Amino acid sequence: MTTSPLSRRRLLGTAGAAGAAGLVAGAAGGVAGTALAGDDTPPLSTVGSTTVMFHGKHQAGITTAPQSRGHLAAFDLLPDAGRKGAAALLRRWSRTAERLTAGRAVADDTAIALDAGPSSLTVTFGFGHSFFSRTGLEDRRPAALDPLPAFSSDALDPRRSNGDLWVQIGADDALVAFNALRALQKDAAGTARVRWQMNGFNRSAGATARPMTTRNLMGQIDGTRNPRPEEPDFEQRVFVPGGGGAKDPEWMAHGSYAVVRRIRMLLDDWEELSREEQERVIGRRKDTGAPLTGGTETTPLDLEKTGPDGRPVVPANAHARISMPETNGGAALLRRPFSFHDGFDEKGVPDAGLLFVCWQADPLRGFVPVQRKLDRGDALSPFIRHEASGLFAVPGGCEPGGYVGRELLEG
Repeated sequence: MTTSPLSRRRLLGTAGAAGAAGLVAGAAGGVAGTALAGDDTPPLSTVGSTTVMFHGKHQAGITTAPQSRGHLAAFDLLPDAGRKGAAALLRRWSRTAERLTAGRAVADDTAIALDAGPSSLTVTFGFGHSFFSRTGLEDRRPAALDPLPAFSSDALDPRRSNGDLWVQIGADDALVAFNALRALQKDAAGTARVRWQMNGFNRSAGATARPMTTRNLMGQIDGTRNPRPEEPDFEQRVFVPGGGGAKDPEWMAHGSYAVVRRIRMLLDDWEELSREEQERVIGRRKDTGAPLTGGTETTPLDLEKTGPDGRPVVPANAHARISMPETNGGAALLRRPFSFHDGFDEKGVPDAGLLFVCWQADPLRGFVPVQRKLDRGDALSPFIRHEASGLFAVPGGCEPGGYVGRELLEG
């Protein structure tokens, strides 16, 4: 069965087509698809019609609001692929991502998402430490991509860690997300093989009365202290400056570094705690995310406030206290995780937790110092286990007709 390359459901995902139907803005701006004349399929919902542009200064999927479905995957290049094969693969991947994020079908479309719109689909590509030796580009590997140090809470499975190439997929529809994953895997045939792949989810769009910070499987609001685009230092915290930074090659201009960790939550142990005990471990209320010292979710923690017993209201080892930028030399991470659940073991213990993804301009000044401090005395540590890890250099976005990583592979 073949599908017209024009559209998955004879939709236009362009600004011109939206003129008659109006615009539907998503987290990063979006365009509503419009049915062509004579198409008798029903119109898409707002969720289905929202488009996130693939091209741009930065890759999509970094500052885009978290979608309800996600896939993370790492690929290893085949021995004979080399730099030329890698460049051809990134060209294919970029063309595929461009079409799918616009709600258009690829040439050998499988019809998995035939009747769906783009659903805020984003596809983000990155390079691991080993990619550069596989392609003869060791002299262009960023110093910031040096392997992460070991942490005492690590129980890492090397088979589910690192990789030459990394792909992050997010969408507000599960079939759209899977369709993108399958298309990219097929594009890689003969050039790269899947090293590992993980599936994640967040709350579905529209499930709450108002937009909220993501809630994780421990029931805690997760990402309250994220840097925000309106803050004056947001770009310098999250992205490599134009032209490359003092430590970064030019091909990383407007890019970022992603730390990826599969964090198992020991939910049976966590759920034995009372709600009050859980809140003291985190330092925040479960219902609103507000600090235990009062206010709303965005109210700063009052680290000096004490209770009737003379002890700090936010305990000294509370996760929120230890991880806050003010206690880590200003280190800040843009957290953009997905939850995961991969079934139960023979004892009924859930294999569930967080696919932690954080973004920063320099992981040695972002993730590493924060994780080191958490490693030394975070009250949350007994209830989590880091089971997989990766660090990836994610270059800036590409222009129409180009492809992600072109400056590296052709420079």
